[in-house]
Amino acid sequence: MKILVTRHGQTDWNMEKRIQGRTDIELNKKGIEQAYETKQKLENEKIDLIICSPLKRAKQTADIIKTDREIPTIYDERLLEICYGENEGKLHDSFEYNGFWNIINPQQCKGAENVNEFIKRVHDFLEDIKNRKEENILIVTHNGVCRAINIYFNGIPEDKNITNLGIKNCEIVNYIMK
Repeated sequence: MKILVTRHGQTDWNMEKRIQGRTDIELNKKGIEQAYETKQKLENEKIDLIICSPLKRAKQTADIIKTDREIPTIYDERLLEICYGENEGKLHDSFEYNGFWNIINPQQCKGAENVNEFIKRVHDFLEDIKNRKEENILIVTHNGVCRAINIYFNGIPEDKNITNLGIKNCEIVNYIMK
């Protein structure tokens, strides 16, 4: 099974370097343009199914990608971005990002999802889709989820730092599910 993963297009909060998490932000003009560019990049790619986060920015990206194509779409809550709790809406430089994403000793924040529980949620989702009949699946999701997917396929880096395992807005990454 071929798994294509893309992160949603840019939002105003991405541009402002704000922590979004579960806050339901829509794409901005550039994000819409990025989604159309991704649509073009995927035009010759066979996609049997899109599985998408239910947050607006991911849904908008998926809707643009499947314009003019009959691709069934499933929205799965396990693809929601990690909840940053009280830190959502704050600027990145006011938040201890590396500490939050530390998988050995994660920094807990009020109202936030534990990073290891989050990774387990995403890995459980990936285990479940192994049983699907579709051969080519596109996942449209968020940067944190992309980190967890990267770990699933490539393992945890030797330095245990997973903050750099995400992808850019509308970047496409390919994986083979065995």
